[in-house]
Order: sequence, then C-alpha cells, then structure tokens
Amino acid sequence: MFMQVELVLLVLSLLFFASIFTDKIGYKFGIPALFLFLAVGMLFGPDGIGKLFNEEEVGYMLNVGSAQAIGTIALCIILFSGGLDTKLSDIRPVIAPGLTLATVGVLLTMLITGVCIYYVFGAFEAFATLSFPVALLMASTMSSTDSASVFSILRTNGIGLKHNLRPLLELESGANDPMAYVLTTTLIGVVTATQGDVTGLTVIQDIVVQLVMGAVMGFIFGKVIVSLMRKSKLSNESLYPIMVLTACIFIFSATYYLKGNTYLAVYIGGLVIGNSKFTRKKQTRNFFDGLTWLSQLIIFLVLGLMVKPHELFQTEVLLTGIIISLVMIFFSRPISVLICMIPFKKYNGQDKLMLSWVGLKGAVPIIFAIMCKAHEVPHADLIFNVVFLCTLISLIVQGTSLSFMAKKLRLTKPPVVQKKLQYFDIDLPEEVESVATELVVTEKMLSKGNCLKDFTFVKKSLVIMVRRGEDFFVPTGTSELEIGDQLLLISNKAAEASELQVEQSVAEENDHWGMFLINHPLQFAKQKWQQLVHPKK
Repeated sequence: MFMQVELVLLVLSLLFFASIFTDKIGYKFGIPALFLFLAVGMLFGPDGIGKLFNEEEVGYMLNVGSAQAIGTIALCIILFSGGLDTKLSDIRPVIAPGLTLATVGVLLTMLITGVCIYYVFGAFEAFATLSFPVALLMASTMSSTDSASVFSILRTNGIGLKHNLRPLLELESGANDPMAYVLTTTLIGVVTATQGDVTGLTVIQDIVVQLVMGAVMGFIFGKVIVSLMRKSKLSNESLYPIMVLTACIFIFSATYYLKGNTYLAVYIGGLVIGNSKFTRKKQTRNFFDGLTWLSQLIIFLVLGLMVKPHELFQTEVLLTGIIISLVMIFFSRPISVLICMIPFKKYNGQDKLMLSWVGLKGAVPIIFAIMCKAHEVPHADLIFNVVFLCTLISLIVQGTSLSFMAKKLRLTKPPVVQKKLQYFDIDLPEEVESVATELVVTEKMLSKGNCLKDFTFVKKSLVIMVRRGEDFFVPTGTSELEIGDQLLLISNKAAEASELQVEQSVAEENDHWGMFLINHPLQFAKQKWQQLVHPKK
C-alpha cells in the first residue's frame, strides 16, 4: 500500500521548514547548521515521530538504495559547486600543500585510523571477527573533511584566516573527497572479492587509473562545455544555469562509464567552468549556491531519517565511536597534517595546529558508509553506526570550537564584508570589478547642503539611483535629498565601498548621539564619562 502523494509532500515540506529555521539557531550558538538538519531528520526518523507511520507504507520511499542514489546526486552537485566557486587566483599559491593534504593526507589518515580501529574493536568480543581490511574500509569512509560545515561557521561569525589558510582548506576539502571515494570503493572491492581476485598491484593500478581519468575527463569536458555555452545563443536566459547543471550531471555520468573518478571529474569540471567567461555566470553561481544548500539539507535529512539512535547508544558502539573520534581528532589528523606540511616551511606551528583542528566530518563519510551497506560489506551496519556517531562527535566538538581555536591561535583577521543590498535589486556581471552598495541619508550628511553635489564623501563613487518611499529616480548633481532617502552607489573597488559603509555608520552614530544629547543630557554625560574612565579594549 502506497502513501498518498499529498501526505508525502506535507511531511517533506514540514521537514524542510524545520531544517531551514534551525539554521538561525546554529548562527546564534555557533552550531553547524548541517548538524541541526541532521537532528531534524533523526527527530522524524524511525526512533522519533517516524514511529507514527506504518513502516510498510514508507519503506519503499527510503531504503539503502534510494539513500545512496540521493547522496550520490547531492554530493555531485556540492562538489561541482565547490569547483565553480573556487578562484584559481586564490588557490594557485596553495596548490602544492592543498593537493598534498588532499591525497597523501587522506591516505595517512586512513592508515593510522585503520590500525587504531582494528585494535580498538579487537578489545571487544562481539567484534572479534572484524578483519583488518574492514577496519581500513571504515577508516577510509572518514578520511576526508567537510568544507561546507567549516566555512558556514567561519563566515557566520565573520572570521577570516591569516596566511592563506582559508583557500588552502577550501582546496583540500574540495579535492580530498575524490581520494576518499577511491580508497573506499577500492577497499569495498577488496573486502567483497573472492580470495585471489585482488592483488596489491591491481589495487594501486585501479587507484591511479581512476584519479588520472577523473582529472583528464573533468578538464576536457569542462573546456568543451564552456565552448558550447559561448557559442549558444539561448532565447531564454534562465536556461543557462540549467545548462550548467546538465553539464555537471553529464560529466559525472560520462566519467563513470570511462572508468574515471566521478567526484574528481565534477570538481575539476566545475573549476574549469567557474574560471572561464560565459553568459550569465553570476546568475549561474547564485543558482548553484541555492542548489548546494538544498542538496546539503536533503543529504542530512535523509541520513537523519535512516539512523536508529537506540543502536548508537549500545555500549560497544558508543564506546568505540568515542574512542575512534578522539583518535581522529587528536592523533590521526594532526599526525597526517604534520607529515604532509614538512616540505612547506612557510607554515608555522599555529598554522599546522589550525589545519589539524579543521578535520571536520560531514555528510560524505555517512554516504560512503551507506555504500558499504549497499554492497553488503561484512559488519556494514556496525560501520554505518560508528561512522554516524563519529560524524556527530566531530560536528559537536570541532564544529562548535573552530572560531574559538582560530582566535586562540591568533590566526583571525577581519574579512572585507560588504553589506547586502536591502532597498535595491541589482546584479552586476562578475567581470565588472565595481561594487554596488547603498547608503541611507542622515541629518549629518545634509549639514553642508541638501543637494547631491554637496556630499563630500561620495566622490569616489557614483550615485545612480535614489529611493524615496516607494518611488525611484535617477539623480543629478542638483537633485535635492531628504533624510531617509536610500542611495544606490557604484564604487570601483570593494575597499571604497567598505569605506563608504564605515562613514555611513559613523554618520548614523553621530545622529544617534546628537538626538540622545538633546533628549537625555544627563544620561549622555554619564555614558561619555564611563567611556573615558573605562575605555573599550
């Protein structure tokens, strides 16, 4: 018996609403938004509200096969979007250390963690049959890091990182998932193969072929698609983002049949396309930003719906999960980072500690664990539960402390942040280096005259539009302005736009203190005296 479509859509819409609004909680308390999406999925899962539904009715909708398919498609979009947003000019100085961490670092993390997993599980009678290849397989699923969670926290708290650490982490996070995927699929083949079918030489050959073919196909397909988009003259401009999405899916599927690494291909394809000029590029990036968040939300909801929390809290699973998490956070990741960074002398101890701490896990390990269940790997349920638990611990321990660690290591720097437009809807092409910003006219700004030509601090920018109430008009130098008018300005550089915003804030503060002095003279004097006696650090 199938569940009604209307009921399915109702449940899905409620899930989406719950997940979207939990994002604000994450911003307030520094909790990764994706962890909250996961929590919502668990709330509606088999041990939560999901008990209210007949398992026979909903079982056809979400099983291991469908979860793997959803995760594969979503991860494909996330990696492609990561490549699309990565600027070669930013990652060029960090290509060598980034690729070293994404390849050798992942391999070292897998080997160190795998050995620890083998001996940890060996201490429990219930898991005595867990073989060394299976331990390595479990470690390979957790050997990559998650960029989405890391930078959602750093950007939310307005924290930048010194010494080019942010582009280095972005490159590593985007490029290490394909390596983890190669290791996971290869070890699945080793574990499920009959004796004698797999040798060390065939394993190495398979890894090399997948990586090389994935990189080559991603580059070639990316170039071909850019050329196609430049020559295409579509009548409907909304189709350009759809064409890029189609290209993403094509690169993934075509590379699969060519025996290449599909995830590496889509990342490099996105990198090639994102660093080329084509029609509606900024519109396409905005489209993929929303699509990426939707994909992340769907992945974590699906994963949350699959897990059974009562299985996570079994003594053996809970204890081993905690031990393995601590091993990865405080031993495997730091050791692999220290070894990989030996050739790169420009990074100091604080840099390496920060890189070590940013080993945050996300959806990818759980998707790889689902792959183990789909291929009926020995101890697949155990792998899924332990990997899920390790991901939760990583999100809670590392995810909530990234900002704290960056500040403690003195690696933070204030990023140049432009305020989003509130009163105007304008989208400049990416090739144009000018920046659009807006100012609200205050009493202080009109002190030298109420005409636009009297404004002394907007000489480096051009006022192209004025909004007064619900009306808009294009101003001239003699246009008279009123308090509360909103101005749309175009500046040549982001720094000039930031300078305008600072002057706007100063003007607003001066107006605020002016009115406060008139209405509350005693309180004004008291506050100014306190500022003199106890200045802010």
